[in-house]
Amino acid sequence: MRSFVWSVISMLVFVTLPGHSWAGDAAKSVPLFNGKDLTGWGHFLVDPDAGMKDVWSVEEAVLICKGEPLGYLHTTTEYTSFALVVEWRWAPGTEPGNSGVLLRVNGERRAIPRSYEAQLKSGDAGDLYGFWGMALSGDASRKREAKGHEMLGDMVGFTKIEGNENPPGEWNRYEIRLDGPLFVVHVNGKKVNEATGADVLAGPIALQSEGGEIHFRKVELTPID
Repeated sequence: MRSFVWSVISMLVFVTLPGHSWAGDAAKSVPLFNGKDLTGWGHFLVDPDAGMKDVWSVEEAVLICKGEPLGYLHTTTEYTSFALVVEWRWAPGTEPGNSGVLLRVNGERRAIPRSYEAQLKSGDAGDLYGFWGMALSGDASRKREAKGHEMLGDMVGFTKIEGNENPPGEWNRYEIRLDGPLFVVHVNGKKVNEATGADVLAGPIALQSEGGEIHFRKVELTPID
């Protein structure tokens, strides 16, 4: 009996430890990036003469994005509610730049599509945005918004509570949970932001090409029923 009680206590302590993040049922996880090639991905680039291979490549199980021209790599499958793990770094020895993980992408194909974003810009990982009228609610003290922006339309966003990125050139881990209207992100095991009121609809997941060479070694999704 004593051993059973301590097992239960240990389990409760584990799930309530500060900084612990639950990314979903690992048994149901699906690798969106297979570590070999770009199977399962499509793309959009603002330069119609540029092809996928001009921007994205796979070397030694790492997905490399050159960062130019502007656009995004997107899954050919649509997802609504999920836990997503993305591991990324800025190319070692280079100036870190901008990128983002786009979620529930929908509507017109454009440089910054109608979607949600978990920001990847160096120093800003953990900021959350909704573009082109995508709804989002949160802490008013961290709210940013714009109306009729040329690139973003009606935009609303919430800056991170605190940062937890590793130095540029080192690997980082994003845990992104978009569960119905709830949007929560952890960076390197620490919860850094949360928003609510997200529009619930299906759409591809996308990785931005937005200036600066960025690498990805894991993009793994767990559906939420």
